[in-house]
Amino acid sequence: MGTDGDSVISEVGRKYLQLQLTDSVGPIRLRNLTAHFGSLDAVLGVSVSELCRVEGIGEHTARSIFRSRSDDAVNREVERSAACGLRIVCAEDADYPKSLYHIPDSPICLYVRGHLEPTDSVAIAIVGSRRCSHYGREQAVRFGELLGGAGFTVVSGLARGIDGHAHRGALRGGGRTIAVLGNGLASVYPPEHKSLATDIADTGALLSEFPVDSPPEGKNFPRRNRIIIGLALGVIVVEASKRSGALISARLASEYNREVFAIPGRVDQPEYSAGANYLIRDGQAKLITCLEDVLDELGQVGEIIGQDLSPFTLGDDGAAALVSQPIPRLTGDEQKVLSAIAKGSEDADAICASTKLETSRIASTLTSLQLKGAIKRLPGDHFVKRGS
Repeated sequence: MGTDGDSVISEVGRKYLQLQLTDSVGPIRLRNLTAHFGSLDAVLGVSVSELCRVEGIGEHTARSIFRSRSDDAVNREVERSAACGLRIVCAEDADYPKSLYHIPDSPICLYVRGHLEPTDSVAIAIVGSRRCSHYGREQAVRFGELLGGAGFTVVSGLARGIDGHAHRGALRGGGRTIAVLGNGLASVYPPEHKSLATDIADTGALLSEFPVDSPPEGKNFPRRNRIIIGLALGVIVVEASKRSGALISARLASEYNREVFAIPGRVDQPEYSAGANYLIRDGQAKLITCLEDVLDELGQVGEIIGQDLSPFTLGDDGAAALVSQPIPRLTGDEQKVLSAIAKGSEDADAICASTKLETSRIASTLTSLQLKGAIKRLPGDHFVKRGS
């Protein structure tokens, strides 16, 4: 990537970044501001006194917004991002993850190292303790590999323990994986995962909403976790103690209407497994042991895939609202694959030969068709059209 700012961020992205870098302005306040004034440009053009009239915007925040107009912070951040090989995407950019439109506090801008794909909407998060057992490590790798091989994008936080092993499993399975960091992307935390981060960025992406040189502070990680959950259709808790942060992620997933899964742990190792087992016992997570369990439970949740929503879109009355645009039920690839299956191509190799699509696209398309209820997986990795 060159150092041209236009290759790092769009013009509208600069406006969003200006507000993201402004003290005391977050996604909720930005939504309130755009709802009140009608547009992003209006927010950036009104006086301090007018800003103060918005609910939740005090004088401190209003003055911060006003001062940001003459601040060079955006240019400095864009130049620094270019030097680090990053892109910055905002909610109005085509490659901003559409799944994040479905959470109430979606990030204003995201820093990206690597690349994002539309198929990343078919994603599962894997979370768990930093201190994990040999069993937990095995299951994180196993499910990362199974999900990656089936066309899911595996999302996690690059942390020590379960996160790192989930990423490695996805890479081993030839799939895509996204790591969401709690620090700026100028550095990797933990430092021993630097090589893993490079491998992830080569085929997937590293993401952060924090300025490029932000350190990995404790207060950043809850914000990081909401992005991990927001990107996914569901979350798998592999291993967690009674006080594990993974349990907070599971609770957040429920609030975001994501599916929550848990892998049962050894009952004689509560320091590793108590939290995940309690989630299953209390009905807060669905017990899974294999990929098919995940696919069966997801059901029709794939209907949301690709919906064109925007967290900062204004309704007719000027109020911020989530606005859904109708989309075809099936994409072009899905129509090709479904047609091939209907004509008798039942396994991935036959479908690949019939459609001439790449193997990686076949895998993700088969998964999305299962999620949409169009096809059914049979033993031996054969597929049939539902209703046939």
